[in-house]
Amino acid sequence: MLTSSYPGVLTDLLYTQAKEFMGIYDPQLGWFTQVNPAGVRLLGYPSEPAFLADPDHSLRTPPWTGAQWDALCEQAQREGRQTVQAQIRRHTGESFSGYLELAYFQVEGRRYFLVHITEKSPLQQAERELAHSRRRFEAVFANATIGIVVCDRAGNMVSANELAGQLFGYAAAELLGQRIEVLVPDAIGRKHAQLRESFNAQPQVRSMGAHRGDLVGLRKDGSEFPVEASLSYFHLDEELYAVAYILDISAKKEAEQELTAQQQRVTRLNADLEQTVADRTHALMNTLEQLEQRGRELATALAAEQELGELKSRFVSMASHEFRTPLTAVLSSAELIGEYAEGPHQEKQLRHVQRIRSSVKHLNDILEEFLSVGRIEEGRIEARPVLLDLPGLLHETMADVYSLRKAGQRIESEMQCPEPLRVDPSLLRKIVVNLLSNALKYSGENAVVWLRADCRDQRLTLSVQDQGVGISKEDQEHLFERFFRARNVSTVPGTGLGLYIIAKYLELMHGTVALHSELGVGTTVTITIPYENHSAD
Repeated sequence: MLTSSYPGVLTDLLYTQAKEFMGIYDPQLGWFTQVNPAGVRLLGYPSEPAFLADPDHSLRTPPWTGAQWDALCEQAQREGRQTVQAQIRRHTGESFSGYLELAYFQVEGRRYFLVHITEKSPLQQAERELAHSRRRFEAVFANATIGIVVCDRAGNMVSANELAGQLFGYAAAELLGQRIEVLVPDAIGRKHAQLRESFNAQPQVRSMGAHRGDLVGLRKDGSEFPVEASLSYFHLDEELYAVAYILDISAKKEAEQELTAQQQRVTRLNADLEQTVADRTHALMNTLEQLEQRGRELATALAAEQELGELKSRFVSMASHEFRTPLTAVLSSAELIGEYAEGPHQEKQLRHVQRIRSSVKHLNDILEEFLSVGRIEEGRIEARPVLLDLPGLLHETMADVYSLRKAGQRIESEMQCPEPLRVDPSLLRKIVVNLLSNALKYSGENAVVWLRADCRDQRLTLSVQDQGVGISKEDQEHLFERFFRARNVSTVPGTGLGLYIIAKYLELMHGTVALHSELGVGTTVTITIPYENHSAD
C-alpha cells in the first residue's frame, strides 16, 4: 500500500514533469492560478508569473468570448470532461493547431478545471482525419437506405450493410464469405460468372436501372423479388472490389402493374365511350332528320291550316254580311204583319210573328259573334278607354239582358266603384252582356245571378256568379278555345265563341279572366282590368 506521502510525489510527476501544457483554471478568477513548465514553454512565455499576469486572459486566436468560454466550462462541469480543437495563441504572436481538454474538479467546495493542451502534429492530424473519415464511411455504409454489398474479384462478399441482409433475409454477418451468386436466382443459367469476369476485365460504373431486362433477387427462403441495382468499384492495395447498390422495387412494380391495368381499363372505357358517342351521334342524326321531316310536315300543315282559317274567316265575314240583309227584310216584314194582323186569328198571328222576331234576333247575335271573331283576328278592334260612370254602364247592361230571364230569375248587383274610371265602354259592355247572358242561359228558373264590381289599386275586378249547371274540370281547360262547348250543355243553343271573344277583348284591355265552377252548383267568372281614374292629357 502507498504511504500518505506518495500522492504529492505522483502529482508532481504527472503535473510538473508533464511534457504538455497542464494548468489549473479558476472560473471565479477568470484565469489560471498555476501552469506547469512545459505549458510555459509551449505558449512562449518567459516564466509562469508572466503567463499568470498576461492581461489578455485568452488562449485562442481569435479569442473566445466570455459567453463561449462559460458555455465550454459548463459543458465540462456537466459531463466531467470536454475536448475541443482550436487555434492556440502563443505569447510571441503566432498560433498553432491543438486540442484543449478541460477536466472538472472541486477543492473545498470551490470549482476548478484542469486544462490540458496538446499541440497537433502532422501525423496526429492525419490519424485523426483518417479516423473521422472511417467513422463517416461506416455511418454512411451502415445507415444507407439501400442495400450495399462489397465483393472481391472472385465474387466473395467481403462486406454488407444491415439493409442488404434484411432485403435477402440474412443477418449481415451471414453474407460475408459467401458467393454473390446466392443472391441471384438461376445464376448458372444466367452465366453470372461470365458476367463477373467481364466486369473484372473492364470495370465501369453502371447507374441504377441501366441494366437491360428486369433484375430479380433471391431471398434466403427461396422467394424472389424485383430489384434495381447499380455497380461501382474501387481498388485497395491493387485489389479490385465491386460494390453493388441494391433497391427492392416490389412496390414500384406493383404500382407499374396497377398503372398498366388502369391504362388498359381507361383505353377500354375510351373505346366504349367512342362507340357509345358514335351510336348516340348516329341516333341523334336520325332523330334530327326525323324532326326536320316532321317540321316540314308541320309547316305544310300549318300553312294549310292558316289558309283554311283565312278561308273560314272570309267565308264567315261574307256570310254574315250577306245574311244580315235578308234577315233585316224578314224582321221588317214580320213587324208589318204584326201591325196588320186582324180577325179571329190575330193572337196566333202575333205569336208566330214574335217567334219570327226571336229567331231573327238569335241569328243576328250569332252573326255578330262571327263578325267579332273576324274583326279580332284581323286586328281591326282596338281598346279606346274613356272616362265613364261604371255603375251607370252596368245598370244599362243589366237592363239590356232582362228580356233573356227565365221565369223567376233575377239579377242582383253589388258595386264598390263610386269614382269615374277610364276603360273602353264598348268592350266592357260586350263582356258583361256575354257573361250575364251565359249565366241566365245556363241557370234554371227562379235562380239568382250576382253581378259584383270592385275598384281599388287602379284595378277593376268584376265577377258574375250563377247557380247553373256548372262545368267539369276536364272541360274548364278548353273553355276559352274557339267553338268549344261543354259536354253537359250540348243541347242548349250556342256557338262556343262567347268566352273566346271575352278573352280576346281582355287581351286588348290588358286584363285577365279566371273561372271557378262546380257541377250542379254554379259558375263564377272573374275579370280584372287595370284602369286610370283621371282624364288623358
